[in-house]
Amino acid sequence: MNTVDNDALAEAYNRGLACEKAGDIDGAARAYADVLRIDPGDRGGVSVRLAAMGRAPAPERAPEAYVETLFDQHAEAFDAMLVDDLGYRTPEDLRAALAGRGPFARFLDLGCGTGLTGAALADMTAHRTGVDLSENMVALAHDKDIYDDLYVGEIAAFLDGAAGDGETWDLIAAADVLPYLGEIAPLFRAVSGRLNGGGLFAFSTESAPEAAFAGRGYMVGPLNRFAHGEDYLRAALTAAGLTPLAFSAIVVRHDEGAPVPGQLVLARKG
Repeated sequence: MNTVDNDALAEAYNRGLACEKAGDIDGAARAYADVLRIDPGDRGGVSVRLAAMGRAPAPERAPEAYVETLFDQHAEAFDAMLVDDLGYRTPEDLRAALAGRGPFARFLDLGCGTGLTGAALADMTAHRTGVDLSENMVALAHDKDIYDDLYVGEIAAFLDGAAGDGETWDLIAAADVLPYLGEIAPLFRAVSGRLNGGGLFAFSTESAPEAAFAGRGYMVGPLNRFAHGEDYLRAALTAAGLTPLAFSAIVVRHDEGAPVPGQLVLARKG
């Protein structure tokens, strides 16, 4: 089994952050290349940082080890940090977008985190299932007693397993999931396969000026999160057999007091 030299990893990562903060992009890129050599699993997410600096193509997704580590580390303070400090209101925006469309017998919350979306939709859904990559986040969601079923795992793998079991849902949500994914076509296909006919898929994504995409469907923005173009999203939904219903502009969160623009999207199966 390969082991990671954590001291060397920390030195290289901190060196990269220091160079990046100082505006030394060349130095940061060299340091992050060292990080990847030491830790190919990329727990620090430097492949995403390199893309944000324009020193590497945008990966198809944030590394799984990075996302798991990030949310495990911040689980205890997550709700306060996200809601109070960053002004995150996507669950409430999702609830408003679904007004008059429910109730929903079976609801699947992809990337459920600590259960913010599940709580927001509790009175609109009868049976709630949550899945998240972070074991610590799922433990906190369990303590809130929001979901009937909770799972720790990667969402694509979960959907594959659900396909094998023949499970389907009337509403599937992915709030604040796409900022950690670039290529979204596989997810949309998997979601479509698990929706009942007429079922709804609701998700949020971050936006960027059209020129920033430079002809690409997705990009890594300056906050080291993925943004997606609307045309790309619409094409991926249609290809998956999902009919776009609404694209609503929202403020995803705030960064240093500045609003981060995004969209809340609703689509229907069939």
